[in-house]
Amino acid sequence: MAARVVSPTGRGFLLLDAHPAGCFRSVADMVAQIPAPQRQPSKLTALIIGSSAGYGLAATLAGLVRHGVQGVGVAFERPPGRRTATAGWYRTIATDAVAAEVGSDFTFVNADAFADTTKDEVLDLLQKRFGQVDVLVYSVAAPRRTDPRTGTTFQSVIKPLGQAHTTRTLEFDADGTAALRDVTAIPAGEQEAADTVQVMGGEDWSRWVTALQDRGLLRDGFRTVALSYIGSGLTSAIYRDGTIGAAKVHLERTAKELDERLAGHGGRALTSVNGAAVTQASTAIPGIALYVSVLRAVLGDALQSPVEQSVQLWDQLTGAAPLDLDEQGRLRLDRWELDPAVQAAVAERWHAITPATIAEVADVDWFRAQFRGLYGFDVPGVDYAAPVDPDLEWPASR
Repeated sequence: MAARVVSPTGRGFLLLDAHPAGCFRSVADMVAQIPAPQRQPSKLTALIIGSSAGYGLAATLAGLVRHGVQGVGVAFERPPGRRTATAGWYRTIATDAVAAEVGSDFTFVNADAFADTTKDEVLDLLQKRFGQVDVLVYSVAAPRRTDPRTGTTFQSVIKPLGQAHTTRTLEFDADGTAALRDVTAIPAGEQEAADTVQVMGGEDWSRWVTALQDRGLLRDGFRTVALSYIGSGLTSAIYRDGTIGAAKVHLERTAKELDERLAGHGGRALTSVNGAAVTQASTAIPGIALYVSVLRAVLGDALQSPVEQSVQLWDQLTGAAPLDLDEQGRLRLDRWELDPAVQAAVAERWHAITPATIAEVADVDWFRAQFRGLYGFDVPGVDYAAPVDPDLEWPASR
């Protein structure tokens, strides 16, 4: 594919192309948020499932830069073809360059994390190059999952449970103007709820841990964490009390089961409750875009980025900082978001917002830039008028 000018095209919160230079710059900007190691890097071996986007990407970068981890990252991205590659494809190329810069032996596998063939490939690679594994970070948000044992494909849905729910959500018109819309989500049926748990719950996470354990690849003191979210009462009907929330409950139950299994080897299994962020997964949830925009208006720069939270995550996983656990044993990185004073300020704005005041009450310009930045657009310092070559190869194993 020849070099060309890449422009954002799409509808709603879905863009069809990604900008390579913008994706590279966004990774560099994330790296700039990571403080230098406080001690000699530990050279832990890590397996990160979902390493190309959102919190999984942030965890990969924080682990590489701050703790010098080695290991494998797994992602499922579309290569360049008629369109550009997906943004995660280019971010992985940039992350591979970060690994080389810090001297880390870190390899990336582009494959479906749910497939047993992927597990076999990744475990063979780990066994050959690294031996045992110290840390597994599981950060997967997918619309569907095919069970490799039965061949059944499950589709996740974002719906409330029990009754319909109407909420306000943030949208952008074709010219980029912010608009406030009312959306009504119908309740999920029993099968839809069960299927969402199959996709977003803890079953695949447990299978990864079991596969590692069966191959003798768990080092003593092995720790694994699956990333989760609770969020505000303002969004609970569609999130925590909805189908996704049911999947998160299953994830937390899985963590307790895994924790009991690993305890005999000095291991731990935890869920990490992270704070709100603009991710490709979160933009699909009605009301979340508006909520995060209002949260940003309340907190400003005090809103913690995924990288800032991932630095805390790694510091706690490595023992550089104590585990901050709640009464249910969940690691909490979201206390800044759910602080009562913060939530009261957000609720006040949420209930007062109107189509005429949306730009004053919510930080919609910031949200739009963040959303477009997920695809490599609106990233400061990038010349979008300059042609770029989108036909870039997945990083070769070093």
